[in-house]
Amino acid sequence: MTDIAKLIENTIRADVRAVGSYHVPDSIGYVKLDSMENPYQLPEPLRAELGARLAEAALNRYPVPSYRTLKDRICSKLGVPEGYDVLLGNGSDELITILATAIARQEREAGSRRAVVMAPVPAFVMFSRSAQFAGADFVGVPIQSDFSLDLPAMLAAIAEHKPSLVFLAYPNNPTGNLYDAGDMVAIIEAVGEHGIVVVDEAYQPFARVSFMERLPQHPNLVVMRTLSKLGLAGIRLGYMSAAAPLLAEFEKVRPPYNVNVLTQVAAEFALDHLDVLDRQAGLLNEERTRLAAALAALPGVEVFPSAANFISLRVPDAERACAILHGEKVLIKNLSKMHKLLANCIRVTVSTPEENDQFLAALKTSL
Repeated sequence: MTDIAKLIENTIRADVRAVGSYHVPDSIGYVKLDSMENPYQLPEPLRAELGARLAEAALNRYPVPSYRTLKDRICSKLGVPEGYDVLLGNGSDELITILATAIARQEREAGSRRAVVMAPVPAFVMFSRSAQFAGADFVGVPIQSDFSLDLPAMLAAIAEHKPSLVFLAYPNNPTGNLYDAGDMVAIIEAVGEHGIVVVDEAYQPFARVSFMERLPQHPNLVVMRTLSKLGLAGIRLGYMSAAAPLLAEFEKVRPPYNVNVLTQVAAEFALDHLDVLDRQAGLLNEERTRLAAALAALPGVEVFPSAANFISLRVPDAERACAILHGEKVLIKNLSKMHKLLANCIRVTVSTPEENDQFLAALKTSL
């Protein structure tokens, strides 16, 4: 009989065996403030109309492989430059995997070396995980203590490692701040024709700034976004835009039919009512201002500027704060173990006034 432990040892890569899976905690019965979701649903009349549309979806057929109608809506409504197209993914996670897979060189290629993926750190964990699983090396360049880019360090790392792929999150997760746009342009230009720079704009609906319009100026630039933070996390849809020849290469890596028909119908419907989602984002930005001010007034709390739908803050004891919040049925994210710059930091999603007040009341008991 096969020994399962030996089977795994003989077949699964050692670096995969050495890491844990991406953990998502059970949120049933909790105030869920750990995943940067929009707490608002579509209004009831729109939900009813969407239900009728979904009922007509052709579940017995594969999606139309070009996704042309959905792509056209994204391009026309979300600021994609004239003449540019988008590639769709099952959330941004799949797009990151596509990017990493496309640049990861095979060892049998003549004169090849392992490709390097680079990002300022701390950053979204999937940048490094996708690089690892694709077979590329990840180089993280620490940001400064105020969470801004360390531009000299980034430029030195680019010169040394010659990355094939650089991720710049705008705003950054988990810190919430916007990097200086001039620093980002300097990085794009330093990478030049030797690598691709991806500006991850997952939180653009709240930041209200973008590099999308700069695509024609930089052939090595990719702008990546998701509809998750806008209020459609459940349908898992990401998109990215780049120069047509570059996008065509990524298209070769994209799995066929990677976006299902229900996601396509729901996304097209939601984009026809983008004004509703934008108003919800405006409400969350107002709550972000109120919540940040209330947090800053608490003893021993340091609040960091945020252009996203979450706030990162430093508390006297993050472990204690998270434990007490968990006991009060409030889920937030403990950032302390991610990077030394985040010692005793936690991250909270900006939610409804009621849920934000529940969080504030629970946090006060931990201080």
